[in-house]
Amino acid sequence: MPTKERLADRNVTTTELALILGITGRRVQQLTQDGVLTTVSRGKFVLSDAVQAYIGSISRGGLTKEEAEEAKKIERVKAKAEATLKTSKAKIAQAEAKELSGQMHRSEDVAAMTAELIYTIRGALMALPSRVAINAAALSDPAEVAEYMRGEVNQIAEEIVLFRYDPAKYEARVRERRSWTEKLGGDEDE
Repeated sequence: MPTKERLADRNVTTTELALILGITGRRVQQLTQDGVLTTVSRGKFVLSDAVQAYIGSISRGGLTKEEAEEAKKIERVKAKAEATLKTSKAKIAQAEAKELSGQMHRSEDVAAMTAELIYTIRGALMALPSRVAINAAALSDPAEVAEYMRGEVNQIAEEIVLFRYDPAKYEARVRERRSWTEKLGGDEDE
């Protein structure tokens, strides 16, 4: 009877290997074509190497070593992408919470409120000539006219200084935008 070393190093045919592994001869040929099994000569395999390669293939889900490595790489990339997606969703949720609580404002809301302030200033400046024309015309001394105009400009400046941040206005804008988004049934960012 042959020893274990001799049996393990023994060359077997495709048919013998198929019987030992419990698969068909055609499956042995497919595994050889796929690079899982290696022949020592046409139709001959080293028994121990072939059995180990077959067991390794089964443990990798029937994939070759290269395919298994590629599948692992794909899984790593997929896991990284999922983690990035979860992180992004968490950041978006955090930003929305800050926006709803008034701690953060969207740039378009700030731009709209700033434009509103600019239009208020513009309106006051555009009304200045008609408001002061009659009184300035009644003054004869240029120094008096300059002082009168300075007083009117200071009055407009004081009105501008009284402008204050109103969180209720920003909150109204956020709620209005959200209600429109919900009515449209879409995502805000689409």
